[in-house]
Amino acid sequence: MPAKLSLADIEQLFQAKGHAQYDGEPVTQLEHALQSAHLAEQAGADSALIAAALLHDLGHLVHALPGSPTLDGVDDVHQYRCLPFLRGLFGEATLAPIRLHVDAKRYLCRREPGYMESLSPDSRRSLALQGGPFDEAQAQTFEALPYAQDALRLRRWDDAAKQEGMATPDLAHFLRHCIGAPASCRQDAGAPCAR
Repeated sequence: MPAKLSLADIEQLFQAKGHAQYDGEPVTQLEHALQSAHLAEQAGADSALIAAALLHDLGHLVHALPGSPTLDGVDDVHQYRCLPFLRGLFGEATLAPIRLHVDAKRYLCRREPGYMESLSPDSRRSLALQGGPFDEAQAQTFEALPYAQDALRLRRWDDAAKQEGMATPDLAHFLRHCIGAPASCRQDAGAPCAR
């Protein structure tokens, strides 16, 4: 796999590995990605955040760990694993929500009564491996981070994107948001993200 991924590489990765079952869920990795991006698009998110929704679990597809890591008691740190492959292609408006979507789960477990109980069994299992719910100091630190609110939005779409048979546009549709995200959403560009 190349050190940096192009959009063509990302498309190829989804085609090669996207058929794998999303551990413990009634969807594949590709279906989960498409559903997440579709929910983001329906919510009126900009291209940078739609790209983050599409790519937030790409780290599950780039590691070489066998089987289902969480079932083996392993945190695959997927929220970080994909970032080196995506830097240069996307700015922080896409990368930060990806990096923070696991922390957003830990935050919501701290702040929102009933949230932890609403998680799927696999998501609860991974939560334990990821450090469990935040304590108060961790929650306050998270709240102050740039892109924390986008990460929380992404987390909600992630949680909802596990519906068997949900109709969504295809991968090519959402890759167009990835094309629009970099030029308009780099942190140093000073321009608003394209919709």
